[in-house]
Amino acid sequence: MRRISAGLTAAAFVVSLGAPAFAKTETVKGELVDQACYMKDKKNVGASHKECAETCAKKGEPVAIVTANGKVYQVTGALAAENNAKLVPHLTHTVAITGDVSEKDGTMMIAGDASGLKMVSRN
Repeated sequence: MRRISAGLTAAAFVVSLGAPAFAKTETVKGELVDQACYMKDKKNVGASHKECAETCAKKGEPVAIVTANGKVYQVTGALAAENNAKLVPHLTHTVAITGDVSEKDGTMMIAGDASGLKMVSRN
């Protein structure tokens, strides 16, 4: 009985380590924003906030995608690598990102790579 319990515990541990692998792949469409500024004031969007957003993103601050219905997804993974180098040219634009969607501590996240980033429109 002890071996079975130990085996189940080990299996549960391995499954918990692989939990991010079970993230759901989705396409999220919305405006790319500087997450911190947007969370402080929802008006920090669009061309009027582009310069500030670019400055923060280049420092490695989190970038998020805000959907039309107000959901916020922090962009992670390869797209956020190297101080958001792949995202900076698209800040304040409407984009579609395809990637693994997950939630951690109440924050929605989408992890994608450059092939999953598509420009929809310039705002």
